[in-house]
Amino acid sequence: ALGRAVFTLALCLWAIRQQKISPWGHHRRLLFLRGAFGACGVLCMYFALTLLPLAEVITIHYLNPLFTALFAALFLKEKLHWSLALALAVSLSGTLILVQPQSLFGDAPALNPLGILLAFGVSIFSAGAYTCVRHLRLSEKPIVIVFYFSLMSVPMSIPFAIADWRPISTKAWLFLGAIALVTQAAQVCLTHGLGLVQAGKATAVGYV
Repeated sequence: ALGRAVFTLALCLWAIRQQKISPWGHHRRLLFLRGAFGACGVLCMYFALTLLPLAEVITIHYLNPLFTALFAALFLKEKLHWSLALALAVSLSGTLILVQPQSLFGDAPALNPLGILLAFGVSIFSAGAYTCVRHLRLSEKPIVIVFYFSLMSVPMSIPFAIADWRPISTKAWLFLGAIALVTQAAQVCLTHGLGLVQAGKATAVGYV
Protein backbone atom coordinates (compact mmCIF):
# COMPACT_ATOMS: atom_id res chain seq x y z
CA ALA A 1 0.00 0.00 0.00
CA LEU A 2 2.81 2.40 0.87
CA GLY A 3 4.80 1.61 -2.28
CA ARG A 4 1.77 2.19 -4.47
CA ALA A 5 0.94 5.43 -2.65
CA VAL A 6 4.46 6.87 -2.97
CA PHE A 7 4.66 6.14 -6.69
CA THR A 8 1.18 7.49 -7.44
CA LEU A 9 1.82 10.61 -5.35
CA ALA A 10 4.88 11.33 -7.48
CA LEU A 11 2.86 10.77 -10.67
CA CYS A 12 0.12 13.11 -9.43
CA LEU A 13 2.60 15.88 -8.58
CA TRP A 14 4.19 15.54 -12.01
CA ALA A 15 0.79 15.72 -13.75
CA ILE A 16 -0.32 18.72 -11.65
CA ARG A 17 2.90 20.53 -12.50
CA GLN A 18 2.37 19.78 -16.20
CA GLN A 19 -1.15 21.22 -16.01
CA LYS A 20 0.08 24.24 -14.01
CA ILE A 21 -2.71 24.09 -11.45
CA SER A 22 -2.83 24.23 -7.64
CA PRO A 23 -2.84 20.77 -6.02
CA TRP A 24 -4.98 21.91 -3.08
CA GLY A 25 -8.33 22.39 -4.79
CA HIS A 26 -11.34 24.30 -3.45
CA HIS A 27 -13.45 21.91 -1.35
CA ARG A 28 -10.60 20.74 0.87
CA ARG A 29 -12.59 19.04 3.62
CA LEU A 30 -14.35 16.81 1.13
CA LEU A 31 -11.09 16.20 -0.74
CA PHE A 32 -9.43 15.03 2.47
CA LEU A 33 -12.46 12.86 3.23
CA ARG A 34 -12.29 11.31 -0.25
CA GLY A 35 -8.59 10.63 0.28
CA ALA A 36 -9.18 9.07 3.70
CA PHE A 37 -11.99 6.83 2.42
CA GLY A 38 -9.84 5.68 -0.50
CA ALA A 39 -6.81 4.98 1.69
CA CYS A 40 -8.89 3.02 4.21
CA GLY A 41 -10.39 1.00 1.37
CA VAL A 42 -6.96 0.06 -0.01
CA LEU A 43 -5.60 -0.90 3.41
CA CYS A 44 -8.68 -2.99 4.16
CA MET A 45 -8.33 -4.75 0.81
CA TYR A 46 -4.69 -5.73 1.31
CA PHE A 47 -5.26 -6.88 4.88
CA ALA A 48 -8.39 -8.83 3.91
CA LEU A 49 -6.42 -10.67 1.23
CA THR A 50 -4.09 -12.01 3.93
CA LEU A 51 -7.01 -13.40 5.96
CA LEU A 52 -9.56 -14.67 3.41
CA PRO A 53 -9.53 -16.61 0.14
CA LEU A 54 -9.40 -14.35 -2.92
CA ALA A 55 -12.88 -15.38 -4.13
CA GLU A 56 -14.51 -14.31 -0.86
CA VAL A 57 -12.76 -10.93 -0.88
CA ILE A 58 -13.77 -10.28 -4.50
CA THR A 59 -17.39 -11.21 -3.84
CA ILE A 60 -17.72 -8.92 -0.82
CA HIS A 61 -15.79 -6.15 -2.58
CA TYR A 62 -18.32 -6.18 -5.44
CA LEU A 63 -21.03 -5.07 -3.05
CA ASN A 64 -19.58 -1.56 -3.45
CA PRO A 65 -21.78 -0.56 -6.45
CA LEU A 66 -24.84 -1.34 -4.30
CA PHE A 67 -23.56 0.84 -1.46
CA THR A 68 -22.49 3.55 -3.92
CA ALA A 69 -25.96 3.71 -5.45
CA LEU A 70 -27.49 3.94 -1.96
CA PHE A 71 -25.05 6.62 -0.78
CA ALA A 72 -25.57 8.65 -3.96
CA ALA A 73 -29.33 8.46 -3.45
CA LEU A 74 -29.02 9.51 0.20
CA PHE A 75 -26.38 12.23 -0.01
CA LEU A 76 -26.46 13.42 -3.63
CA LYS A 77 -30.18 12.90 -4.26
CA GLU A 78 -29.47 10.79 -7.35
CA LYS A 79 -32.46 8.67 -8.35
CA LEU A 80 -32.21 4.94 -7.69
CA HIS A 81 -34.22 3.46 -10.57
CA TRP A 82 -35.60 -0.07 -10.36
CA SER A 83 -33.72 -0.91 -13.57
CA LEU A 84 -30.38 -0.07 -11.90
CA ALA A 85 -31.31 -2.11 -8.83
CA LEU A 86 -32.18 -5.07 -11.05
CA ALA A 87 -28.96 -4.70 -13.04
CA LEU A 88 -26.88 -4.60 -9.85
CA ALA A 89 -28.62 -7.71 -8.50
CA VAL A 90 -28.06 -9.65 -11.73
CA SER A 91 -24.42 -8.50 -11.96
CA LEU A 92 -23.69 -9.50 -8.38
CA SER A 93 -25.27 -12.90 -9.05
CA GLY A 94 -22.99 -13.30 -12.05
CA THR A 95 -19.97 -12.41 -9.92
CA LEU A 96 -20.97 -15.06 -7.37
CA ILE A 97 -21.25 -17.71 -10.08
CA LEU A 98 -17.91 -16.76 -11.65
CA VAL A 99 -15.74 -16.59 -8.53
CA GLN A 100 -17.68 -19.30 -6.64
CA PRO A 101 -16.69 -18.46 -3.06
CA GLN A 102 -16.30 -21.59 -0.98
CA SER A 103 -18.60 -20.19 1.68
CA LEU A 104 -21.50 -20.45 -0.80
CA PHE A 105 -20.44 -23.16 -3.26
CA GLY A 106 -18.70 -25.77 -1.16
CA ASP A 107 -17.60 -27.04 2.21
CA ALA A 108 -15.40 -24.29 3.58
CA PRO A 109 -13.81 -23.82 6.98
CA ALA A 110 -15.16 -20.98 9.07
CA LEU A 111 -14.07 -17.65 7.63
CA ASN A 112 -11.96 -15.27 9.67
CA PRO A 113 -14.39 -12.71 11.22
CA LEU A 114 -11.81 -9.90 11.01
CA GLY A 115 -11.23 -10.74 7.34
CA ILE A 116 -14.97 -10.52 6.65
CA LEU A 117 -15.17 -7.18 8.48
CA LEU A 118 -12.21 -5.82 6.49
CA ALA A 119 -13.70 -7.00 3.19
CA PHE A 120 -16.95 -5.22 4.01
CA GLY A 121 -14.84 -2.20 4.93
CA VAL A 122 -13.44 -2.21 1.39
CA SER A 123 -16.97 -1.97 -0.03
CA ILE A 124 -18.16 0.71 2.37
CA PHE A 125 -15.05 2.90 2.12
CA SER A 126 -14.94 2.55 -1.67
CA ALA A 127 -18.59 3.56 -1.93
CA GLY A 128 -17.91 6.58 0.30
CA ALA A 129 -14.95 7.60 -1.84
CA TYR A 130 -16.91 7.25 -5.10
CA THR A 131 -19.77 9.32 -3.70
CA CYS A 132 -17.33 12.07 -2.70
CA VAL A 133 -15.77 12.01 -6.17
CA ARG A 134 -19.20 12.36 -7.76
CA HIS A 135 -19.84 15.51 -5.71
CA LEU A 136 -16.33 16.91 -6.17
CA ARG A 137 -16.67 16.80 -9.97
CA LEU A 138 -18.51 20.13 -9.67
CA SER A 139 -15.51 22.04 -8.32
CA GLU A 140 -12.28 20.06 -8.74
CA LYS A 141 -9.94 18.86 -11.48
CA PRO A 142 -9.79 15.02 -11.68
CA ILE A 143 -6.02 14.93 -11.07
CA VAL A 144 -6.47 16.98 -7.86
CA ILE A 145 -9.04 14.47 -6.58
CA VAL A 146 -6.64 11.59 -7.32
CA PHE A 147 -3.79 13.56 -5.69
CA TYR A 148 -5.64 13.68 -2.35
CA PHE A 149 -6.10 9.90 -2.48
CA SER A 150 -2.34 9.44 -2.70
CA LEU A 151 -1.65 12.25 -0.24
CA MET A 152 -3.73 10.52 2.44
CA SER A 153 -2.55 7.01 1.56
CA VAL A 154 1.13 7.72 2.27
CA PRO A 155 0.86 8.76 5.97
CA MET A 156 -1.91 6.25 6.68
CA SER A 157 0.22 3.38 5.28
CA ILE A 158 3.51 4.30 6.96
CA PRO A 159 2.75 2.93 10.48
CA PHE A 160 1.75 -0.48 9.06
CA ALA A 161 4.78 -0.54 6.75
CA ILE A 162 7.19 0.26 9.59
CA ALA A 163 5.67 -2.45 11.77
CA ASP A 164 6.26 -5.11 9.10
CA TRP A 165 9.18 -3.71 7.12
CA ARG A 166 11.51 -6.07 5.27
CA PRO A 167 14.05 -5.65 2.47
CA ILE A 168 12.47 -5.13 -0.97
CA SER A 169 14.21 -6.52 -4.04
CA THR A 170 14.72 -4.56 -7.25
CA LYS A 171 12.21 -6.83 -8.98
CA ALA A 172 9.62 -6.10 -6.29
CA TRP A 173 10.18 -2.35 -6.68
CA LEU A 174 9.56 -2.73 -10.42
CA PHE A 175 6.31 -4.55 -9.70
CA LEU A 176 5.28 -1.81 -7.25
CA GLY A 177 5.99 0.78 -9.93
CA ALA A 178 3.90 -1.18 -12.44
CA ILE A 179 1.03 -1.45 -9.93
CA ALA A 180 1.25 2.31 -9.37
CA LEU A 181 1.07 3.07 -13.10
CA VAL A 182 -1.93 0.81 -13.65
CA THR A 183 -3.83 2.00 -10.57
CA GLN A 184 -3.04 5.64 -11.39
CA ALA A 185 -4.54 5.20 -14.86
CA ALA A 186 -7.55 3.43 -13.33
CA GLN A 187 -8.11 6.17 -10.74
CA VAL A 188 -7.92 8.95 -13.34
CA CYS A 189 -10.35 7.10 -15.64
CA LEU A 190 -12.71 6.36 -12.75
CA THR A 191 -12.64 9.98 -11.59
CA HIS A 192 -13.40 11.25 -15.09
CA GLY A 193 -16.17 8.66 -15.44
CA LEU A 194 -17.81 9.56 -12.14
CA GLY A 195 -17.87 13.16 -13.33
CA LEU A 196 -19.94 12.18 -16.37
CA VAL A 197 -22.23 9.36 -15.18
CA GLN A 198 -24.34 8.85 -12.05
CA ALA A 199 -22.39 7.12 -9.29
CA GLY A 200 -24.47 3.92 -9.19
CA LYS A 201 -24.31 3.40 -12.94
CA ALA A 202 -20.62 4.30 -13.19
CA THR A 203 -19.47 1.85 -10.50
CA ALA A 204 -21.76 -0.88 -11.86
CA VAL A 205 -19.58 -0.93 -15.00
CA GLY A 206 -16.92 -2.52 -12.80
CA TYR A 207 -18.84 -5.81 -12.98
CA VAL A 208 -17.63 -6.16 -16.58
